[in-house]
Amino acid sequence: MRYPARFSRSDGVIVVKFLDIPEAITQGDDAGDARRQALDAFETALDFYFEDGRAIPLPSPAKPSHKLIELPPSVAAKILLHNEMVRQQVRPVDLANRLGIPRQEVNRMLDWRHNTKIDTTAKALSALGKRLELRVA
Repeated sequence: MRYPARFSRSDGVIVVKFLDIPEAITQGDDAGDARRQALDAFETALDFYFEDGRAIPLPSPAKPSHKLIELPPSVAAKILLHNEMVRQQVRPVDLANRLGIPRQEVNRMLDWRHNTKIDTTAKALSALGKRLELRVA
């Protein structure tokens, strides 16, 4: 999952804005720093979506002038799980009941900062009638 971002120079720094996640705005001293800060800002903005129970926009097509910020696979899988729960209006307690696990485990599963095995996320998606697929491009 790769999100397009606009990098622009302003007042001696590089400003980064995501097209799909308007809450994620950051800056860096140089291109490398801006890229690192962009991933951090993006992940921090995820908190707003998870806490509010809003679907997280998926990446839009990038234009040649955009840079792509790639998410770690574990974060991408959690976004897909979260979005499916929002779409189906499944609460964490409901998913916990379907999986036969405590609600706290589902809360950790949905926390993008918590390391969750990809198999666990795939099992949760399966409980929602979906299948997680990985591919090499």
